[in-house]
Amino acid sequence: MATRVDTHQRGNVTVLVPRGKITIGAGDIALRNAMQATMNNGAANIVVNLGEVSTIDSSGVGELVSAYTTAMNRGAKVKLANLSPKINDILSITQLITVFDIYDSEDEAVASYSS
Repeated sequence: MATRVDTHQRGNVTVLVPRGKITIGAGDIALRNAMQATMNNGAANIVVNLGEVSTIDSSGVGELVSAYTTAMNRGAKVKLANLSPKINDILSITQLITVFDIYDSEDEAVASYSS
Protein backbone atom coordinates (compact mmCIF):
# COMPACT_ATOMS: atom_id res chain seq x y z
CA MET A 1 0.00 0.00 0.00
CA ALA A 2 1.38 3.37 -1.00
CA THR A 3 1.79 5.87 1.76
CA ARG A 4 -0.30 8.99 1.49
CA VAL A 5 -0.51 12.03 3.70
CA ASP A 6 -3.91 13.63 4.24
CA THR A 7 -4.05 17.23 5.43
CA HIS A 8 -6.85 19.15 7.12
CA GLN A 9 -7.26 22.44 8.97
CA ARG A 10 -8.51 22.78 12.52
CA GLY A 11 -8.71 26.48 13.20
CA ASN A 12 -5.19 27.90 12.92
CA VAL A 13 -3.61 24.41 13.05
CA THR A 14 -2.70 22.31 10.02
CA VAL A 15 -2.94 18.57 10.72
CA LEU A 16 -1.00 16.05 8.62
CA VAL A 17 -2.12 12.42 8.81
CA PRO A 18 0.35 10.03 7.15
CA ARG A 19 -1.22 6.63 6.39
CA GLY A 20 0.80 3.45 5.92
CA LYS A 21 4.56 3.16 6.24
CA ILE A 22 7.05 5.98 6.67
CA THR A 23 10.06 4.13 5.33
CA ILE A 24 12.92 4.81 2.94
CA GLY A 25 11.94 5.44 -0.64
CA ALA A 26 8.19 5.80 -0.19
CA GLY A 27 6.66 7.19 2.94
CA ASP A 28 9.60 9.39 3.79
CA ILE A 29 9.21 11.25 0.48
CA ALA A 30 5.43 11.55 0.88
CA LEU A 31 5.90 13.02 4.36
CA ARG A 32 8.64 15.40 3.18
CA ASN A 33 6.53 16.66 0.28
CA ALA A 34 3.45 17.17 2.44
CA MET A 35 5.46 18.97 5.11
CA GLN A 36 7.16 21.25 2.56
CA ALA A 37 3.83 22.10 0.92
CA THR A 38 2.30 22.86 4.33
CA MET A 39 5.14 25.17 5.35
CA ASN A 40 5.29 26.81 1.91
CA ASN A 41 1.61 27.66 2.38
CA GLY A 42 2.58 29.57 5.52
CA ALA A 43 1.39 27.13 8.18
CA ALA A 44 2.96 27.94 11.55
CA ASN A 45 1.09 25.46 13.77
CA ILE A 46 1.48 21.88 12.57
CA VAL A 47 0.38 18.59 14.11
CA VAL A 48 1.53 15.26 12.65
CA ASN A 49 -1.03 12.64 13.67
CA LEU A 50 0.84 9.32 13.51
CA GLY A 51 -2.16 7.17 14.44
CA GLU A 52 -2.44 5.66 10.94
CA VAL A 53 1.29 4.88 10.56
CA SER A 54 2.00 1.15 10.65
CA THR A 55 5.80 1.27 10.39
CA ILE A 56 8.54 3.88 10.63
CA ASP A 57 12.24 3.35 9.95
CA SER A 58 15.33 5.52 10.42
CA SER A 59 14.56 7.37 7.20
CA GLY A 60 11.06 8.20 8.45
CA VAL A 61 12.44 9.36 11.80
CA GLY A 62 14.93 11.47 9.87
CA GLU A 63 12.06 13.13 8.00
CA LEU A 64 10.33 13.98 11.29
CA VAL A 65 13.55 15.55 12.59
CA SER A 66 14.07 17.43 9.31
CA ALA A 67 10.49 18.73 9.42
CA TYR A 68 10.95 19.83 13.03
CA THR A 69 14.21 21.65 12.21
CA THR A 70 12.80 23.32 9.09
CA ALA A 71 9.73 24.45 11.02
CA MET A 72 11.84 25.89 13.84
CA ASN A 73 13.97 27.81 11.32
CA ARG A 74 10.79 29.30 9.84
CA GLY A 75 9.28 30.20 13.20
CA ALA A 76 6.74 27.37 12.99
CA LYS A 77 6.11 24.48 15.36
CA VAL A 78 5.58 20.76 14.73
CA LYS A 79 3.91 18.61 17.37
CA LEU A 80 3.27 14.86 17.22
CA ALA A 81 0.09 13.04 18.22
CA ASN A 82 -1.25 9.48 18.42
CA LEU A 83 2.06 7.62 18.59
CA SER A 84 1.77 3.85 18.49
CA PRO A 85 3.75 2.00 21.19
CA LYS A 86 6.28 1.01 18.51
CA ILE A 87 6.85 4.59 17.32
CA ASN A 88 6.99 5.76 20.93
CA ASP A 89 9.71 3.15 21.61
CA ILE A 90 11.73 4.27 18.58
CA LEU A 91 11.57 7.92 19.64
CA SER A 92 12.50 6.93 23.19
CA ILE A 93 15.51 4.87 22.10
CA THR A 94 16.76 7.70 19.87
CA GLN A 95 16.14 10.27 22.65
CA LEU A 96 13.91 12.22 20.26
CA ILE A 97 11.03 11.84 22.69
CA THR A 98 12.62 14.77 24.55
CA VAL A 99 12.79 16.94 21.40
CA PHE A 100 9.21 16.73 20.15
CA ASP A 101 6.06 17.89 21.90
CA ILE A 102 4.03 14.68 21.96
CA TYR A 103 0.32 14.33 22.69
CA ASP A 104 -1.95 11.32 23.15
CA SER A 105 -4.54 12.61 20.70
CA GLU A 106 -4.93 15.03 17.82
CA ASP A 107 -7.44 16.99 19.92
CA GLU A 108 -4.89 17.54 22.70
CA ALA A 109 -2.17 18.55 20.24
CA VAL A 110 -4.45 21.05 18.47
CA ALA A 111 -5.66 22.46 21.81
CA SER A 112 -2.05 22.96 22.96
CA TYR A 113 -1.60 25.72 20.38
CA SER A 114 -4.24 27.87 22.02
CA SER A 115 -2.87 27.55 25.54
